[in-house]
Amino acid sequence: MSTNDAPDLPVPDRPPVTGPAAAVAPGRDAGAADAPERDAGTTDARTAQPDTVRFAALWDRYAARVQAYALRHVDPDTAQEVVSETFLVAWRRLVDVPGEPLPWLLVVARNTVANHRRSHHRARLLAHEVARLELVVPRAVDAPDRVVAERDALLRALARLTAREREAVLLVAWDGLDPSQAAEVARCSPTAFKVRLHRARRRLDAALAADDEPTAPPARTPPTPPTTAATAAPARG
Repeated sequence: MSTNDAPDLPVPDRPPVTGPAAAVAPGRDAGAADAPERDAGTTDARTAQPDTVRFAALWDRYAARVQAYALRHVDPDTAQEVVSETFLVAWRRLVDVPGEPLPWLLVVARNTVANHRRSHHRARLLAHEVARLELVVPRAVDAPDRVVAERDALLRALARLTAREREAVLLVAWDGLDPSQAAEVARCSPTAFKVRLHRARRRLDAALAADDEPTAPPARTPPTPPTTAATAAPARG
């Protein structure tokens, strides 16, 4: 069984939860693209246990404690994701999990929480920028749906630019200034402004193109720790 074949992690029994991301474990990147697939039938040389048995024991003993840590920092739904992602890292790096695993697991959980917070912060900033731009470009009451959709997509794309890039685009496209005039407002040289405007337009085009793409399904799922010796045993062909 490879990591990609494994179903979702169950929710720990304790504490209750009502509700994956690149998590960085101590000292290295644990991203999905870099993590080797694991064979569920391999054996941990330190414990002489099959990997699935050791992982099941790790889950049974520490999942609730990792979840309790996550619940102190994020909402219950996000805490469940943190637990899943933490044990995904543990599964893929089982050989690196030390004999006293709890501190190691909590470092992974802490970094996963930080990743989620950064992601949520970016989402809030994006929503804030879109709201500010909507004040400048209110929706036309009788505008066709296509026009409204294009306007909304443009505002989202503008919101993804940096403040300087967005200013460069708006000074030229909305305020009608030529690059030399816009450079004066932006307090930079005309040459620097032209470079900034060129970069901003390229990023704007890329953001608009990305906005048109359908949302991709999740690329991977965390493994399920087996709960009994019978379910832990690998299938024999």
